[in-house]
Amino acid sequence: MIGIDSLRFQYPSSDFHLDIADFQVADGEKVAVIGPSGSGKTTMLNLIAGILIPDAGDVTVNGIAVNELSDAKRRDFRITNVGFVFQDFELIDYLSVLDNILHPYRISSALVLTGQVRARAIVLAEGLGLGGKLHRNVTQLSQGEKQRAAICRALLANPKVILADEATGNLDPRNKGHILDALFEGVQAHGTSLVAVTHDHELLPRFDRVIDFQSFRAGDET
Repeated sequence: MIGIDSLRFQYPSSDFHLDIADFQVADGEKVAVIGPSGSGKTTMLNLIAGILIPDAGDVTVNGIAVNELSDAKRRDFRITNVGFVFQDFELIDYLSVLDNILHPYRISSALVLTGQVRARAIVLAEGLGLGGKLHRNVTQLSQGEKQRAAICRALLANPKVILADEATGNLDPRNKGHILDALFEGVQAHGTSLVAVTHDHELLPRFDRVIDFQSFRAGDET
C-alpha cells in the first residue's frame, strides 16, 4: 500500500536531510514509528501524503507514484486516499463538529458531498460518542472529543491510508486508549493501512510492527 524507494529529501537552506532506502507498508498493516524529535518522522509522513516532494527516489501509495503528480493532482489524491490525524487536531474553530468532519468534501471537487456521506459522518460520530455534539462549536469539546472529531474527518472518505502524527500526544492516559481503539476500529473495518508516529511506548504492543526511525535510517529496521 505504501512504498518508498531510494528517497532523498532536504529542506532548502537547512543541513537536515532524510534518506530512506526502502520502506514498505502492506494493505491493512498498522505500523508505529518511534524515534527522537528531529529525526524526520513527520517529514516522512508529509512525503507519503505528497505534502512534500522528494529530491530523489519514489513514493507510491496504492500503486500511484505520488511524487510524479502535479500539485493539483497530489492535493486531490491526498484528499481522497490519505487521512491525516494530527496531534493538535487541525480543526476549524468557527465550524461545528459536523462541519469539521465534512470539511474535506467542501474544499475539493475530488469528493462529492451527498446525503449518504452526511449520514456516514453522523454514524462515525455516534460511534465515537459525538452524536449529541454534532452541532456544537468544536471549541466546546474536550481534548479527547476534538481528537475523535479529527479521526471521524480522517476516516470519512474511506481512505487507503491513515497517517497519524502524535495523535495521542495531547491526551490523558484514559483518552489515549479510547482514541487508539477508535482509530484501530476505523482502519480495521476497511482494511486501511495505518502509519502512526508516537513517543508513547506503552501503545506499541498494539501495532503489527514498530520501526525505530533512528535505527531504520541507519539501515537496521526492527
